[in-house]
Amino acid sequence: MKVYQTNEIKNISILGSSGSGKTTLAEAMLYEGGVIKRRGSVDSGNTVSDYFPVEKEYGYSVFSTVFSVEWQDRKLNFIDCPGSDDFIGGAVSALNVTDTALMVLNAQYGVEVGTINQFRYTEQFHKPVIFVVNQLDNDKADYDGTIAQLREQWGGKVVPIQYPVSTGSSFNAVVDVLKMKMYRWKPEGGVPEVLEIPEEEMDKAMELHKALVESAAEHDDMLMEKFFEEGTLSEDDMRAGIRAGLVIRGMFPVFCVCAGRDMCVRRTLEFLGNVVPCTDKMPRPVTTESVEVTPDSNGPASLFFFKTTVEPHIGQVSYFKVISGKIKEGDDLLNADRGSKERIAQLFSVAGQTRSAVSEMVAGDIGATVKLKDVRRGNTLNGKGCDYRFDFIKYPDPKYRRAVKPVNEADAEKMMEILMRMREEDPTWMIEQSKELKQTIVSGQGEFHLRTLKWRIENNDKLPIEFYEPKIPYRETITKAARADYRHKKQSGGAGQFGEVHLIVEPYYEGMPAPDTYRFGGQEYKISVRDTQTIDLDWGGKLVFINSIVGGAIDARFLPAILKGIMARMEQGPLTGSYARDVRIIVYDGKMHPVDSNEISFMLAGRNAFSTAFREAGPKILEPVYDVEVSVPADYLGDVMSDLQGRRAIIMGMNSEKGYEKLLAKVPLKEMSSYSTSLSSITGGRASFTMKFSSYELVPSDVQDKLLKAYEATQAED
Repeated sequence: MKVYQTNEIKNISILGSSGSGKTTLAEAMLYEGGVIKRRGSVDSGNTVSDYFPVEKEYGYSVFSTVFSVEWQDRKLNFIDCPGSDDFIGGAVSALNVTDTALMVLNAQYGVEVGTINQFRYTEQFHKPVIFVVNQLDNDKADYDGTIAQLREQWGGKVVPIQYPVSTGSSFNAVVDVLKMKMYRWKPEGGVPEVLEIPEEEMDKAMELHKALVESAAEHDDMLMEKFFEEGTLSEDDMRAGIRAGLVIRGMFPVFCVCAGRDMCVRRTLEFLGNVVPCTDKMPRPVTTESVEVTPDSNGPASLFFFKTTVEPHIGQVSYFKVISGKIKEGDDLLNADRGSKERIAQLFSVAGQTRSAVSEMVAGDIGATVKLKDVRRGNTLNGKGCDYRFDFIKYPDPKYRRAVKPVNEADAEKMMEILMRMREEDPTWMIEQSKELKQTIVSGQGEFHLRTLKWRIENNDKLPIEFYEPKIPYRETITKAARADYRHKKQSGGAGQFGEVHLIVEPYYEGMPAPDTYRFGGQEYKISVRDTQTIDLDWGGKLVFINSIVGGAIDARFLPAILKGIMARMEQGPLTGSYARDVRIIVYDGKMHPVDSNEISFMLAGRNAFSTAFREAGPKILEPVYDVEVSVPADYLGDVMSDLQGRRAIIMGMNSEKGYEKLLAKVPLKEMSSYSTSLSSITGGRASFTMKFSSYELVPSDVQDKLLKAYEATQAED
């Protein structure tokens, strides 16, 4: 493959819901571009995309696939992204390093939830979008309905460039209103006949042509002026206007394809080669130091690594985009994130698992290399004198969590090594070894996502594992003030142990006044604050420790030991063993012995006094509550709301968004365990949701009673 320059390179993501036919379209593009000699199929498991064993097993995309097509002296780099929301990480990575999105729609279903979700990411990253209506040969294909749905969602920016003469089994021709020609295919597809538009289609074609001319003129003042003067635009003028409209997301062109029969794929590639903006015409990436970097082949060499995979017999394959400068085999680079030196031994242009060696790549190009020593996804490698660092890929929060352990406990370390390696391949898997819960927690985007993880570990790495319900990270706190004292005394020959601590506990909140006077059991306690420590707890909330000792009842050197004992009890609350938070403690009195008092004595006295007071202070359990946003078709709204209310949700609001309802709710984490599966079941997979930690809130009394009984039962077993 020749070396393409920055102004000859176009980077394109292929997006769309599961079942829209992205992988089949990618296969047809590779075939038309001469990269492969024969088109594979998803059913046969022999496509260039979806080449990993798990993808062949399940019949859907799990990973994004990078491939390139040379077309009309341009290099078109594509990233074919998974369609399922569970694997959204691939689309997020791809959109950050590509310049245009090709959004594929299944003509049977039109605009789906997945379409809307992925389109939101194109909005977030300001990427041009071209819609491709696929599977027009299906008997249930509804092109006009799909266009109506697109316009309902995105208005007049949706501009058809083609429309089918007919759909269903008779589909074999489209009218192209940019070229003002009709393309017709033989049953085997491929190269079409280019014909004049039939008379019976001319009125419709002219109407759509006029709309396309107006939309193209709208985004360029000179073209608009020319349009007013001449009433039309040339084909080249229209291309320039469409390109300008794409860059600013002022228009979303619509194409027709039947990827499975290779119809209109060549014309789509032609449009991508001629009209889609090259990488040098798009907004510049910005470094972590807010420096805008121009994709200049003569600039300093800088590569950003956006994807890694581990492949049999090869090891790690690292995919990168050349942000600046050029890269050649044998170049030595510095890892800006890890400080290590790397040599680029080999450079490849890729088509799935097929790699073609290239001698050089320039700014804007996408490629791969192998056998790097210390490069991770998200790292930046720079040439001499360059200090760029990029960190622009932000992944969505996880929505589904499970505890995981190996069937054989002896394999725990091996399992963790595999999990961490796999997270490099898919960063939306989150792995946590929870000291608090004493579990390894794996979080992802849904049940499908984690089921795929389990399949890969058990089939690729031959390590049986099991998922089970994770514990909930509850917190404990108090609701009123209480007082306690405790004397620790131990004598066993020689020096003994003695320490006595008197303290008061109360709920803490931000901005509360300094303590003054308390009354317990008819006795008044006057507080004189000598010192205050505010500790931000690692698990959230605060502990405020106040020294109110007067008259030297306890030497100041023992106070850190008292605090240490209290902190030990805060890490294992008296109610359920959960972390305690938001407590103010006032140590106001005590006793010590001139010989037997020591740090261990006061640590134990402080811990036990705190534990006693905590139990008397109206202790309550707090549970993590999440902000949940559900996007659901209007006809399923009632069922989804009922399900949420059954999960102790508080509905915070809702609003309509073009056929979809957006529900906002606060839901306890305990109730979200299987929500992704339930939501999919209720709505037939047509709804989606996001969740983000909001706060800790008091659990209802009946829930607290159950938790206390469950904890007592486990303690009895231990």
